[in-house]
Amino acid sequence: MEMNVLSRRHFIQMAAIASGGILLLPGCANQAIKSSWRFFTENEAKLMDAIADQIIPKDEWAGGKEAGVTNFIDKQLVGPYERHQETYRKGMMNIQQNCEAVHHKQFEDLDWDGQTHFLEAMEAGKADVKYWEEGFDKKFFGMLRSHSMQGFYGSPRHGGNKDNVSYQMLKLDYPVIIGQNRYNT
Repeated sequence: MEMNVLSRRHFIQMAAIASGGILLLPGCANQAIKSSWRFFTENEAKLMDAIADQIIPKDEWAGGKEAGVTNFIDKQLVGPYERHQETYRKGMMNIQQNCEAVHHKQFEDLDWDGQTHFLEAMEAGKADVKYWEEGFDKKFFGMLRSHSMQGFYGSPRHGGNKDNVSYQMLKLDYPVIIGQNRYNT
């Protein structure tokens, strides 16, 4: 009868592999913790911040970036807007490829007027056809605008409207959500 004997050399090899795996796990976990985004990559978040500031520019009140619009959209894309994930990935990639080809810069590196003209072309459905299929530029811009407005004017509990900035701007009290409103007649 053959016995399965574990040699000292084989034991040391297995122990080294196991301890290496244990040491590797915390490093992997730290990489995941470093990103504060749920859906966006760091580069996509920078792009979204620039777009949000174009759609909701800063004046005496916070703009889209400061109001947390990117955080709102990021949070919603792993929740209720999950169905739009592919559209966001494709649209954001198209924006960067289009900007690189035409301006040799990423969108967020363009000056204010350059960003404005680019988004105006998207809104009109006149962005470079090479990067946008029929109407996708217009459709994606509409989605960006709609989601940015929701992030700016919606409830802060959904990740946007940081510090109730839009409520303060409109001189509204923070809306108390009681449930279904009932009226006495």
